[in-house]
Amino acid sequence: MFGIIKDWREQRILDNSEFTHADWVQAAERIVILDRLNNDEMTHLFELATLFLADKSITGAQGFEITNAVRQSIALQACLPILNLSLEWYAGWSSVIIYPGSYKSDSTTVDEFGIVHEGSQHRSGEAWQRGPVILSWKDAKHSGERDGHNVVIHEFVHKLDMMNGRANGFPPMQPDMDPARWTEIMARDFEDFQTHRKSGLDRYGTTNPAEFFAVLSEVFFETPQKLVDAYPDIYEIMVKFFKQTPL
Repeated sequence: MFGIIKDWREQRILDNSEFTHADWVQAAERIVILDRLNNDEMTHLFELATLFLADKSITGAQGFEITNAVRQSIALQACLPILNLSLEWYAGWSSVIIYPGSYKSDSTTVDEFGIVHEGSQHRSGEAWQRGPVILSWKDAKHSGERDGHNVVIHEFVHKLDMMNGRANGFPPMQPDMDPARWTEIMARDFEDFQTHRKSGLDRYGTTNPAEFFAVLSEVFFETPQKLVDAYPDIYEIMVKFFKQTPL
């Protein structure tokens, strides 16, 4: 019964969408990485994005105006990683906050001696566990240009990673995946990445396993051949995880 009600509610949202199919097509044409999707996949992405906008609030910070173009761009790219999963992967939180540019974020870290260090740094995005996704529009508006950098995908992949706790590079596995193989491959290649530069892979991925997963997910969707060239086994397990073959 719950499933029937859920399906009815979602269909009602789709039927009453403020955006037509043509509106979504126009928005998608501005995001280059979406051109690999076929018509059925694109239609499904439009439906996911419509449901996403009904489920999440998108608000501006520091006076930033949230236009329909901004909302559609964020929704389309946020839903690309879950194209063949479901919106349930983004359950448990409700908002996206967008700054006009990079913003200052306070941070607290504890070193190996137990000493607490407080500071601040400029960020282009972040994802809070059970909290919002925060993005810089200055960075997000250039996402999807097939250059290997995509702050929207990066932060929303952190949300997938957080589905089973804090982000650690180990998201919930698909039923047909071997968690031990994921751990072995990601740990091995993360260690390699600490000392070997790879063309097209941002060194920010050396920060920790969570950032490694998020950075390589950007490359998976933006410039997949770069990932195959650098870490073919990671490309293989990401194909199974995201249930997509962007190459």
